[in-house]
Amino acid sequence: MIVAASEDLLPWFNDTIAMAGIVGFYLLIWGLVFAGTGLFVGAFIPFITGDTLLFASGLIAADLAGIDIVVLAIGTGIAAFMGDQMGFVMGRNLGRPYLDARTGPRMKKIVVAAEKMYERYGWWSIVVARFVPWARVFVPWVAGIGRMNYHRFLTSNFTGALLWGVGLTFAGWGAYFIPGVKSVAYVIAGVVIGISVIAGFRTWRANRKDIA
Repeated sequence: MIVAASEDLLPWFNDTIAMAGIVGFYLLIWGLVFAGTGLFVGAFIPFITGDTLLFASGLIAADLAGIDIVVLAIGTGIAAFMGDQMGFVMGRNLGRPYLDARTGPRMKKIVVAAEKMYERYGWWSIVVARFVPWARVFVPWVAGIGRMNYHRFLTSNFTGALLWGVGLTFAGWGAYFIPGVKSVAYVIAGVVIGISVIAGFRTWRANRKDIA
């Protein structure tokens, strides 16, 4: 009886373990995307939390059984949206002095560039910033500091999250079905992520030197 019961449970355990891996993949991607702007991680490792991550995740989703590209893409868009929301709220409530106190000279120059971008493009700056590694971190803060109308920010943030978060994830997924890409999908994803890690580490080191 015990042996039979154990054998009956084996498929359930296998399914549970497989599902935990899929859920873990979702949570990892969504967590990195949110942390990129919401927790300021993208200021130090911008590439790991940016475009390359989304594209690579789409490639992997196309090749890995069990991952739903619609769930992944929509979840990524929501994570991007929530990350910018947090950046905006923190910028509005904590202000420029808080931001200056936590960034080195190099980052302060980037903040100035973000301010110019916001002043020039206004509503569109939130959308455009999504595709620029340094801007996606700081422009929501600058919009909050500049007291951008909250409802205007909501619409621009939604548009940016849709085009960037959902769009790039689907772009990676779609690329998998291009002849020649399918057979090397993991190689491409691995190279992209590897380059991102190296670039992110160099950015982190540069900022550490600025602070020191």
